[in-house]
Amino acid sequence: MSETSAIKSNVLIIDDEVQIRRLLRACLEGNDYRVLEATTGQEGITQAAQHPPDVILLDLGLPDMDGVTVLKRLREWSHVPVVVLSVRDREEDKVTALDHGADDYITKPFSTAELLARMRVAQRHRMPAAESPVFRSGDLEVDLTARVVKLKGRELKLTATEYSLLRLFVQHAGKVLTHRQILKEVWGPGSVDQTHYLRVYIAHLREKLESDPAHPRLITTEPGVGYRLIPEA
Repeated sequence: MSETSAIKSNVLIIDDEVQIRRLLRACLEGNDYRVLEATTGQEGITQAAQHPPDVILLDLGLPDMDGVTVLKRLREWSHVPVVVLSVRDREEDKVTALDHGADDYITKPFSTAELLARMRVAQRHRMPAAESPVFRSGDLEVDLTARVVKLKGRELKLTATEYSLLRLFVQHAGKVLTHRQILKEVWGPGSVDQTHYLRVYIAHLREKLESDPAHPRLITTEPGVGYRLIPEA
């Protein structure tokens, strides 16, 4: 066994559908994950406390409590990455889950390749920050200490608001940030409904960062939910 394959991440599946758990177990164990299962919200919370996982896959429609309640309970004491898997595809459900601490949201049915990719991003996001405070993705370089942003080696001039917005994306690279989260962090709690601010400044950032702002690859839109900074490998 290689050194890499010997190190397995623990995944806790909280879902009452036996078919989904079987599918997920087969997929995850085939990709060197160690799998734990829970069929209720309370069982999932207990499992997470007794056997801390590296990532949680959470269904919202549980028999004893709503998945959002599980999220709230988990976030009282844990920062473990949580990826929601749900048949609920309304924007309101996605926003609520993300606002209450989910790292990502995938609608059933989903491809296993997408699930594995989203899990890897969620785990990277929750890993302790590296010693270097410099974020790099493709041609973009953001030095959070010096507050310097470079693209293809050339320094970019950003306004204070543009920089605050980009810094927030960098700090949560790979994670979906809802409109409310971004507005609260950058403009303050009194601005959570002022989505026009966000659209304007996202457009400004894309003009400065994207090679084709009309088809962004770095700062992508999650329709009706928010935005995500896509880190390049």
